[in-house]
Amino acid sequence: MRLLDQALNALTGRADSVASPLLSLALQGGGSYGAFTWGVLDRLLEEPDLRLDAISGASAGAVNAVLMAAGLAEGGPAGARAKLESFWKRMSASSAFLPLTAMAPGMEALAQTFSPYQFNPFDLNPLRRVLESEVDFAALRSAESPRLLIATTRVSNGTLRIFRNEELTVDTLLASACLPLIHRTIEIDGEGYWDGGYSANPPLVQLVHESDALDVLIVQVTPARSRSFPTNRSEIVKRLDQISFNATLNAELDALRLAASLRATPKMRNLRIDLLAAEDEIADLASRSAADLDWRFLTKLRDAGRGATESWLAERAQAAA
Repeated sequence: MRLLDQALNALTGRADSVASPLLSLALQGGGSYGAFTWGVLDRLLEEPDLRLDAISGASAGAVNAVLMAAGLAEGGPAGARAKLESFWKRMSASSAFLPLTAMAPGMEALAQTFSPYQFNPFDLNPLRRVLESEVDFAALRSAESPRLLIATTRVSNGTLRIFRNEELTVDTLLASACLPLIHRTIEIDGEGYWDGGYSANPPLVQLVHESDALDVLIVQVTPARSRSFPTNRSEIVKRLDQISFNATLNAELDALRLAASLRATPKMRNLRIDLLAAEDEIADLASRSAADLDWRFLTKLRDAGRGATESWLAERAQAAA
């Protein structure tokens, strides 16, 4: 765990303050790396006094957010934990993210040559079936569900659109996870949408603005660091994706640092933002594929997320003592 290199919290003067039981979450997307977030949420849901106010997410982060919110609305923390585990087991079994490297031999080259409209003419997407069976979207409108801010990117102009509880459907969630080289564009009310990670991964400034919580926890799953220079095409593409999907998060953190330095509002004077990064817990994460849905890899990520959260909760408890 790190406090955003201490910059935000040093400016706000809350680095040593007592943690609040009210918490908001910002969940980054990153394919199968999202199993780390599963572990974070699984451990948080064990805390009896912790209250979740709002959750923002993009792509896999959005999926985790919606699954947890639906589970809370239907069956409380135990229901949310069970729903997250069920979903990730089905991910492993069905390879529902349909990443290029998880396709059958020879399909990767085909996908690099043709669009998903050509190599997937029937628009097969197992993720749709899993979400339809796991999530009661009507339950997200209930008082038991945390507020949700789900990021998508408008194809027409590249801008962010956030969908909230009352707007969420299986299509809005698929839009948030729509990688355009793998899946067809998701159309909603005549507008085309792609993965939310292109415009906000995850939404952070808007989360801070809309949330009542003064404590925000970011879960970053896409590796930000690389130990070497990539030299072959696949490694270069992977590194470009990692940089791209962290760029929006870095930009929003810079905006919040500026707001904190100006002490623009009472909230900014009292805001605390912590960050749990998967790459801090798994040394070789940058070399692994975000398309890897092997159950052993997913449970390794889950356990790392639980362990990181355990340490973070211990620090919070120490601050409150």
